Amino acid sequence: MKKATAGWVCSELDDEYGELVWRSHGEPLDALVQTILSQATSDINSGRAFDSLRRAFPGGWDTVRLAEEKAIADAIRCGGLADSKAPRIKAVLQEIYERTGKTDLEFLKTTPTDEAKAFLTSFHGVGPKTAACVLMFSLGRPVLPVDTHVFRVSHRLGLIDEKLGEARAHGALQSQLKDTEVYAYHVHLIRHGRRVCVAQQPRCEECVLGARCAYRREGGKMSRRSLAQNLPGTLHGLKEKQGEGSN
Repeated sequence: MKKATAGWVCSELDDEYGELVWRSHGEPLDALVQTILSQATSDINSGRAFDSLRRAFPGGWDTVRLAEEKAIADAIRCGGLADSKAPRIKAVLQEIYERTGKTDLEFLKTTPTDEAKAFLTSFHGVGPKTAACVLMFSLGRPVLPVDTHVFRVSHRLGLIDEKLGEARAHGALQSQLKDTEVYAYHVHLIRHGRRVCVAQQPRCEECVLGARCAYRREGGKMSRRSLAQNLPGTLHGLKEKQGEGSN
């Protein structure tokens, strides 16, 4: 039943927002750094920080790896939390270099999905959402990232339990989708979560998913406290390229 509902959601939102065709959002290491920069900030700010970082280090990621943390922090200051993100970026780049002999992730393009996911999540601070962002947005793999909007809308639809945490939500939702539905489900639910199924006072009367929505069926009485406790952080600035603004 849940699998059928997830597929129906994709179909309904295709009709509402238009069908989506995946396109690459850059190299895998670009996507990884962008995702780190996106943590606890808006898409707009993380995008500015990424662009600023690339301008500050035109020589590429190896020059970032060899740079002082302060120089990296200064370059990404406009994105927020620069003093914590700079050492994280430098550490990830250094570990990639030590483990592969290069400061890039090009080899992931020919690495099986499960192995690529395991490699990415082996880095400190890289969880299932960050890995999924790299795999889906950069490499076109059918791996679902679950951000705050995807989690909220999926919960309200009754597709995931209210007590499910972020890590388990990825697998629970992934199992309900066909590989061909993963990209559309992610992008559509972000758009729908921003425009209609918002966190406070969702516009249920405008929602095309009302026919199968548990939240609407129960009169909007699903546990808001559990929603607030379990919501993952927002996704990265790659979504901005889908025509969306900040969170």
